[in-house]
Amino acid sequence: MRINYNVSAAIANKRLLGIEGELSKSMERLSSGLKLNHAKDNPAGMAISNKMRAQINGLNRASENASDGISVIRIADGALNETTSILQRMRELSVQAANSGAMSDSDRQAIQDEIESLKAEIDRISSDTEYNTKPLLDGSLDTRVYSDHATRVQVSDQVKEGDYSIEVDKPATQATVNTGGKDFNDTNTKIGQSGTISINGSKVEISAEDTMAEVYEKIRNAAELGEVTVERDANNGNLSFKSNDYGSNAGVAITFDNEQLAQAFGLQNANGNALVEDKDNGTWVYGKTDQTTGKIVTPKGTDIEFKKDAAGNIALEGFSSSATVKVDGNRVTITDRGGVSLSFLAEAGYQGKIEFEVTDMGSMTLHIGANKDQNMDVRIPEVSCESLFIDDLDVRTVYGADRGMTRLSEAIEQTTSVRARLGACENRLDYSVNSLDAFGENMTEAFSRLTDADMAEEMTNYTHQNVLNQAAISVLTQANELPQQILQILRP
Repeated sequence: MRINYNVSAAIANKRLLGIEGELSKSMERLSSGLKLNHAKDNPAGMAISNKMRAQINGLNRASENASDGISVIRIADGALNETTSILQRMRELSVQAANSGAMSDSDRQAIQDEIESLKAEIDRISSDTEYNTKPLLDGSLDTRVYSDHATRVQVSDQVKEGDYSIEVDKPATQATVNTGGKDFNDTNTKIGQSGTISINGSKVEISAEDTMAEVYEKIRNAAELGEVTVERDANNGNLSFKSNDYGSNAGVAITFDNEQLAQAFGLQNANGNALVEDKDNGTWVYGKTDQTTGKIVTPKGTDIEFKKDAAGNIALEGFSSSATVKVDGNRVTITDRGGVSLSFLAEAGYQGKIEFEVTDMGSMTLHIGANKDQNMDVRIPEVSCESLFIDDLDVRTVYGADRGMTRLSEAIEQTTSVRARLGACENRLDYSVNSLDAFGENMTEAFSRLTDADMAEEMTNYTHQNVLNQAAISVLTQANELPQQILQILRP
């Protein structure tokens, strides 16, 4: 037996300290529910778990981002739904206004007043629809396109960033009618003939006692309703009638209820046209008879024409050889394979190359992934009276009502197309949310397996270590009593 060094006690104490360390780890795991509480527990596992934790947090945030995107789209779609309802009502009013037999001028004016109010509401919806103070329908979330000689430019989602161009060979023209030999500046000479003149369906009564200058003022006001501008030459007083619109669908239809009044206007011969009697209606129309159909044709404008290559195809830059061009006056739509579409309103009278710079700026970017560059771009084009080409809609004449029906049908189609695109984006975001949530759940499960403690196993280990701890304490106590036993030997 040794008294200087109690080796047995030292061994027992060392074992006790080891057991207490394991017992402490077990208690920490039980209290935290984690088996990785310190880097020393599992350095590699700790590194992996931190990456997984960042991934899980990113997935949760991405899911919330996608949900925010859904909210944005639903707000925009709700506003567009109201816009569509307004357009449907406006078209209904246009159909009503076209019923000339049952509508008086005051009735058409009342219809036009309602249409003006509805147009103002469409523009209000366009400017005031917001999400978190961010405008949605004013074009600020649409792709930025820059062009010097085109306005109202709209591109589809499939149009890539880059430069595009098309060259105008002949600009679109307005329908034009000119008078000759009559001075409408004259404030003394009377026209000398009574009757009714109709300009694109807008009628005005002329008295034989009206001076030429007074007649000009009358027809100028009437022409405005028929979407025709009347200008008077300052020198000779001749009149020039021009349609407000451009292209083959733009016309100037001037009708008289008697030939003498037409002659008093100086329209019997000009521009290859003449006064043609419409025997069915008992009127005289400025125009000519189509030799094939026998119908009276009134002056029309011409559509824009573009430069063609040697093969006779319109020369385009930035598009494929299969691209097609549709024109309506100076409104142009270029379509290409893959859903590529670019439409614009060409500058009136411009001849030369029209260039477009399409950028990747403007669209709303949603980050719907846990990592870099996992984005989704959502474009919401401007939906206003101007972008829908109904800002100058006037149904106070049959001509205006007919044109209004066409334009409103196009506007409804355009708005529906925007809603369809937003609906597709919303469906994708719904799937993204579901996918992100499922990914997050699976990632969380994997993270749990890596970091969570097995409570049953840890409780068993805790019990085991606790028993060992008690046993070690007992042994240490006995080891500490050994020197006392030596004293018993040394007693006399």
